[in-house]
Amino acid sequence: MSSNSQIVNVDKELSVQAGFLNCEMRKNLKDFGLADAYVLATARRLNAKILTGDLHFKNIKDAVMIE
Repeated sequence: MSSNSQIVNVDKELSVQAGFLNCEMRKNLKDFGLADAYVLATARRLNAKILTGDLHFKNIKDAVMIE
């Protein structure tokens, strides 16, 4: 797992992007958390996919759902 992982520093730009995403996502998912927004913002910055079972990401094109 760690060989396929990357640690990303949180900077102002990522935080602002996560804030905007959190605000946008909460229009439809009232319990979409800020941590989820950081994950999504980071994935988009890296042009990466989110591999998850978290239903908050169910209809997000950047996510691959696992069961």
